[in-house]
Amino acid sequence: MPRKLFVTTALPYANAAFHVGHMMEYIQADIWVRYQRMRGNEVHFVCADDAHGAPIMIAAEKAGKTPQEFVAEIAAGRQQYLDGFHIGFDNWHSTDGPENHELAQDIYRALRKQGLIAERTIAQFFDPVKNMFLPDRYIKGECPRCGAKDQYGDSCEVCGAVYAPTELKNPYSALSGATPVMKSSAHHFFELSSQRCLDYLKEWTHAPGRLQPEVLNKIREWFATDEHGHGGLADWDISRDAPYFGIRIPDTDDKYFYVWLDAPVGYLASLKNYFGKKNLDFDAFMADPQVEQIHFIGKDITYFHTLFWPAMLHFSGRKTPNHVFVHGFITVSGEKMSKSRGTGISPLKYLELGMNAEWLRYYIAAKLNAKVEDVDFNPDDFVARVNSDLVGKYINIASRAAGFLSKRFDGRLSGDVGVEGNVVLEHLRAARPNLEELYEEREFGKAVREVMLLADRVNEYVDQHKPWDLAKQEGQEAALHDVCTVCIEAFRLLTLYLVLPALSRQVEAFLRIEPMTFDDASRPLGAHTIGQYQHLMQRVDPKLLDALFEPPAAAKVSPGGEDIAPEIAIGDFAKVDLRIAKIVDAETVEGSDKLLRLTLDIGEGPDPQGRPRLRNVFSGIRSAYQPADLIGKFTVMVANLAPRKMKFGISEGMVLAASHADEKAEPGLYVLEPWPGATPGMRVR
Repeated sequence: MPRKLFVTTALPYANAAFHVGHMMEYIQADIWVRYQRMRGNEVHFVCADDAHGAPIMIAAEKAGKTPQEFVAEIAAGRQQYLDGFHIGFDNWHSTDGPENHELAQDIYRALRKQGLIAERTIAQFFDPVKNMFLPDRYIKGECPRCGAKDQYGDSCEVCGAVYAPTELKNPYSALSGATPVMKSSAHHFFELSSQRCLDYLKEWTHAPGRLQPEVLNKIREWFATDEHGHGGLADWDISRDAPYFGIRIPDTDDKYFYVWLDAPVGYLASLKNYFGKKNLDFDAFMADPQVEQIHFIGKDITYFHTLFWPAMLHFSGRKTPNHVFVHGFITVSGEKMSKSRGTGISPLKYLELGMNAEWLRYYIAAKLNAKVEDVDFNPDDFVARVNSDLVGKYINIASRAAGFLSKRFDGRLSGDVGVEGNVVLEHLRAARPNLEELYEEREFGKAVREVMLLADRVNEYVDQHKPWDLAKQEGQEAALHDVCTVCIEAFRLLTLYLVLPALSRQVEAFLRIEPMTFDDASRPLGAHTIGQYQHLMQRVDPKLLDALFEPPAAAKVSPGGEDIAPEIAIGDFAKVDLRIAKIVDAETVEGSDKLLRLTLDIGEGPDPQGRPRLRNVFSGIRSAYQPADLIGKFTVMVANLAPRKMKFGISEGMVLAASHADEKAEPGLYVLEPWPGATPGMRVR
């Protein structure tokens, strides 16, 4: 009976474009899904944007957008990557969709009914500058287990320890750099440490084949306690205080689900959304015991997917995952990727350079296995593997034979290739069971190597029989016909075994055949007529790799940690009119926790009524300054910036401030202040 598979990849966080690590995971899962479909199995392959949480809320605020607008802009750029690398998701959704709100709240209610939700008052870090409770990922400090510095408030990226943010040593706010203070707040906990959760998770994690051995070993460490009873699983804080972009906890006014509760529910929500589009019964499908639920994830989120997620599902009365397949990270020449050093791989730049997506799919497949190991992208190795193996060994088989078939036999294949030809083809067909097992077990690197060994065998046959010589000899038409037919039939089998989607479609069009399945391996084409051969793939030009890894133009890393912007001419700078401004008044803006309203005098003289001409400017510096501390101070502003209409009023310029910015941190914000003696209206040159 065909298998029924529900397959997902980890949900990408909707605060940035895809990076090559996403592509590696999607390619791995996509190969496995395509293989399953080629075996005749029913597969539903879905994903979604992980749209909630404080990072997105804060990033949206910085961008002057609502979180929904911010997430929508990120989501709008996803498809070009998925199409470009031939990733065949059936559905792409968002955790902010109505299905996820409904499912997350239903799961919570079920867990509460099971007596596994507890409400406790906790001491929680509060940022006195930002005036908000700090989410785990916005508290940094030293790991309480291994002492590693600059670790986040929920887990250590060095030793893998999981802890409460209050356990960090020397904590600081990643938003303002301030030392956080402790405040009390009522929070909701999922009692993961309860005996019934422990008993169930030990049973679930140890089911044969569910998890990789190295994952299971790590889980045993998480279960372990010392002689004093310390360690083991802790109850999970699943709530966050407002302000927070997320799903409101039922029966509360100011509590929201921690993003890691509703994010994995997004797998179910995306499937439900897809089934709704297809008019399929989601509840019946998920209740079917024959359905297998499979997750492909990176090693950094193992804890959530192998402990929290199955416990949430089981105790809410839902199906739990059959397998969680964990992979490592992707490195470049053995190093962690760095965009500024030119050692990062931009998937979009890869496509914009005209590089063939199948090159990367093949190379990543050749590196992947079933273990939790990092995958290294080495530019020289990439060129060698693609040019020597993919093009030199595989593609050339078709190019060496297709021309003769077209010119001498009108594209018709020989019905019987003889004993020697059949031996070669049977050797290829006999490889099918082993290759199927390798694909099933995600041993893609071994599968690729096996296919290339088969290609070697075919090329040996070609070199022995030399069709280019047979074509010159009288009376060798039948032999030439048989040799070229063996080449094309072998090429079809190799294409089937490689699971390269775009290339397969090209080959299917060239051979004039239906989309291939693994059952086709045992069905020869026979006296079939193929189409005109068109070259299927170019070799990699090494110069493309130089362009791919070229750092951004004129990018230099500043001491502040942010890249210097591209070089400009003096004329560009001269267009910006910078003026000394006196802050006449400052006040908070109702409805915004980011903005201050500044009234500025830049020496423009009196207005028509004889009053001083003043500017109104909204500035995002509320986190760093009290209004009273700014009144009477001097600063620098952009005086010729076009007025901007905001929902709070018109902003007539921009005050200059310095900060050390990156995606997740804003250690300080400093309004520029001139030396004593500067007066309003002086131009900064």
